[in-house]
Amino acid sequence: MDSPHGAAVKAEDFGLKGPRGWAFRGVDVDAAPGTLIAIEGPSGSGRTCLLLALTGRMKPTAGRAEVAGLPLPKRMGAVRRLAGLGPVPGVNDLDQALTVGEQLREGALLQRRYESPLRALLRPPGSRGKAAAARIDAALDAVGLDPETLPKGLRTSVRDLDRLEAVRLSLALALLGAPRLLALDDVDLKLSDTEREEAWELLRSIAASGTTVLAVCSQAPEGVRVVRTEPGAEPADPAGPAGAEDRTDDDTKGADDALAETGRA
Repeated sequence: MDSPHGAAVKAEDFGLKGPRGWAFRGVDVDAAPGTLIAIEGPSGSGRTCLLLALTGRMKPTAGRAEVAGLPLPKRMGAVRRLAGLGPVPGVNDLDQALTVGEQLREGALLQRRYESPLRALLRPPGSRGKAAAARIDAALDAVGLDPETLPKGLRTSVRDLDRLEAVRLSLALALLGAPRLLALDDVDLKLSDTEREEAWELLRSIAASGTTVLAVCSQAPEGVRVVRTEPGAEPADPAGPAGAEDRTDDDTKGADDALAETGRA
């Protein structure tokens, strides 16, 4: 059964083929709401493409899938509205020119686009700013990012955040929209062992609150639901080797190829 807080994720023989071959294929998932799902696989195995397909950002070409009972690709728009993206390089990067406070305020403003006109009209004067501030505070608390611990508080430049702080900020921005499915890419990239453990504990806490979490990684920790991707018979980019640490890899190229072919809203 689905939940008003989390989204069930199901897929059977799920796949996506781009102009250079299969980005991923043969993926099966059956996860209840509030599950922490790790998409585990080697670089070039279509991890990012699978993440984007399950959040309604890329159009699959094989198999079946549904999120919160919404079939893909038929209801991609509806799935996008209930799925929030945390850090996904090249898709929703943080703005390095902003401060942390500016990034959060911008995120809160963007959420107003999805508020119904009637609800906006019924809001008492001055309540909108208070509601946005409350959402920001709740999101920061959920991801364990205390502005007081930053060098200049909310005036700290985004470019000065370390990798784990940037992940927390990206997740906070995604949580401003109260998503039922939260997705992030490369959760274990460029983190120390201690930081990696902190990141996974954070994701466990978000899932424990009821939100389904989908996280791409190279190696999943124990105790999480694992969906593994493997390089397809036809690689996403046969021109170059996989395995680069800094995402100059086939996973990114395959995502670009498939996005170009299928389109992304």
